[in-house]
Amino acid sequence: MPTYTVKTANLDLTDAQRQQIVTAITEAHSRNTGAPGYFAQVFFEAAVPGTHFIGGRPNGLPHVYVHGLIRAGRTAEQKRGLLAEIGARVHEAAGIEREDIWVYVQDIVPEQMIEFGRTLPEPGQEAAWREGFSPEKVAAFARAGVAV
Repeated sequence: MPTYTVKTANLDLTDAQRQQIVTAITEAHSRNTGAPGYFAQVFFEAAVPGTHFIGGRPNGLPHVYVHGLIRAGRTAEQKRGLLAEIGARVHEAAGIEREDIWVYVQDIVPEQMIEFGRTLPEPGQEAAWREGFSPEKVAAFARAGVAV
C-alpha cells in the first residue's frame, strides 16, 4: 500500500486539516494510479522546533513535506498528476503558500513489499490480490469503515 508521510515544520495542523490532507492524498493516489483507496495510508509527523534547516540555516517558516512510497509501474504522466494534485490539495488544506509545500514520490518494486501478509501485486492486479484477504480481515475493514 502506498505509504505517505506528511511532515510539518513550524506549522500545527488541526484535526480537520489532517483529515482534509488524508482525504486528498487517498483520493489523489487512487485517481492517478488506479489503485483502490484502501491501499493508501498516511502518517503525520511534526518537526521539533529548531530541528529544520534549509541551506544550512534554521528555518522558521511553515512548510509541509509529503513523501510517498508507492509501487513502481506508474507512468511519468500518472506521477506528475499525482504530485500536482497532492500539492494543490495540501495547499488548500494547510493554508500555506504553494512554494512552502514539497511533495515527493519514490517507487518501490512490488516484489520488495509485503502487506497484509503477502507480496504486493503488480499495478492493475489489485482485484485478484484482494480476493486473498481472509474473511476476518474483510470484516475488520468493514468495522473500521474501510471499503475493500
